[in-house]
Amino acid sequence: MNKLLVKYNQKKVSIQNNLPLRPYFKSSALHLKNPHTSYDFDSLGKSHSELKPFVFVNDYKTKTIDFANTDAVFHLNKSILKHHYHLNDWNLPENYLCPPIPGRADYIYYLADVLEEKGLKNNVKGLDIGVGSNCIYPILGAQIFGWNMVGVDIDQNAVTAAITNVKATPELEKRITILHQKDPGSIFKGIIVPGAFYNFSMCNPPFHNSQEEATRATYRKLKNLGNFTGFTKNFSGQSNELWCNGGEALFIKRMIKESVVFKTQIGMFTTLVSKQENLSKIYKQLDKLKANYQTITMEQGNKKSRFVVWNW
Repeated sequence: MNKLLVKYNQKKVSIQNNLPLRPYFKSSALHLKNPHTSYDFDSLGKSHSELKPFVFVNDYKTKTIDFANTDAVFHLNKSILKHHYHLNDWNLPENYLCPPIPGRADYIYYLADVLEEKGLKNNVKGLDIGVGSNCIYPILGAQIFGWNMVGVDIDQNAVTAAITNVKATPELEKRITILHQKDPGSIFKGIIVPGAFYNFSMCNPPFHNSQEEATRATYRKLKNLGNFTGFTKNFSGQSNELWCNGGEALFIKRMIKESVVFKTQIGMFTTLVSKQENLSKIYKQLDKLKANYQTITMEQGNKKSRFVVWNW
């Protein structure tokens, strides 16, 4: 496997892959097309007035919110979805994940780059594994690029909430379908029917190995934000959203194994990989099955993330 070192806007980026390099990799910033490099709180407040009470001017004379305040984070996300993506409404059940939209949008924008390189810009259909109650990836894919999306989840409550979020904006109903995966031991099986074809699949897998590990990670996040009042909905989440036996490495290896069966029905499989140390295990599984693959890196400030793309 080659390790390539390139420059993008005078910044060094390290990328591991076995496919040709593309020019849109970059570091320390969101994707060039991602509009969420900063928050225009005045405009966001006009689109969603319930955000306004949470906005204040900090010591640097900059408008912001308290990101340790669960209600503030929720209403920020809701205002973004209303202002930028024209949603009528969006809500979450108690104790379900409230996703940071800038990072979620980055996955969508980089994924669009990969599709465009393959000549795919119109009539794109995607499959989101683990859609969650927030339904964020199908919403972004539909509203930014006009993709037709199918979201899948094993949690019936999440499925119900996602359907409600889609129905709140009639335009979304034309492009998004939500399905319940009734077999928790399967990922694609039972969802992809004979004759169906998806241009891509995407996934944000549960990345912790256990509930204890997820709890420790939540504690660290709250500590970094100076909030010790307990676990709250923007950092908590249901067990299937945050952890599974074996963590993300085992989950992704299962996904790769099962993807072989559906390699003619999905143009390319993709998944986020939260922990860099898991990449070697994932590459080993992909090499074993003789898949073509590459890793696309994303950085938002100090946070580094990536997603792996593979096919045959």
